[in-house]
Amino acid sequence: MGEAIVGGLMSAGVVNADRITIADPSPARRAVLSERFGVSCVDDGVAALPADLVIVAVKPQVIDEVLGGLSALLGRSLVVSIAVGVSSARLEALLPEGTAVVRVMPNTPALVGEGMSVVSGGVQATAEQVDLVRALFATLGSALVLDERHQDAAAAISGSGPAYLALVVEALARAGVRHGLPKDVAQVLAVQTMRGTADLLETSGMQPSELIDGVSSPGGTTIAAIEVLEARSVRAAFADAVTANIRRAEELAT
Repeated sequence: MGEAIVGGLMSAGVVNADRITIADPSPARRAVLSERFGVSCVDDGVAALPADLVIVAVKPQVIDEVLGGLSALLGRSLVVSIAVGVSSARLEALLPEGTAVVRVMPNTPALVGEGMSVVSGGVQATAEQVDLVRALFATLGSALVLDERHQDAAAAISGSGPAYLALVVEALARAGVRHGLPKDVAQVLAVQTMRGTADLLETSGMQPSELIDGVSSPGGTTIAAIEVLEARSVRAAFADAVTANIRRAEELAT
């Protein structure tokens, strides 16, 4: 996800390569990232400080260790965390008193300028700092500010959503192949249909239920397919998936 953020910011022309330093413990990853983005890469976050803004793009399981090593050198840096499930209160407790913290849940479509990011400020973050982070991530697609209590639910939808939707694309494409379509053709059909449907819902203001009704002629092929999906409890499966996602985020944060 950190790579997606860097790639998106640079593609949007928001930040030049000479203003970015990436810290990664893996020599192989540093070599790849340096070649791909033309940025400075160091082996430890300490070597990247001081910085005006620090994006902490690590797994929640290592957040204590990572911030513990950085806290003494952060100074007045604005700290932005994308660690899923880790509250701003916990982040603030790991950092020097008064450190401004903003939580963000972005997603991987940021790489192509179509990301969705949810932004929440901690106690020490000013409205201006929260809006700065929102504006920064808005250059990667869309970004909105939400009360932090909604972060886990938002992350379960938009943060993990690309994986859910990719599963749908894969399932449709495989079904097409099963019925004789070339694999590349089946995937193009599924991807473009998903893209077009999303655009239609966004630009028309149509509710999903209206779109379903509009495509489903009485006694027709679409309604026959929808009845199968309903019988297999697809809606309930997605609802359960989101619930499982939220529960796991809570477990990782403890």
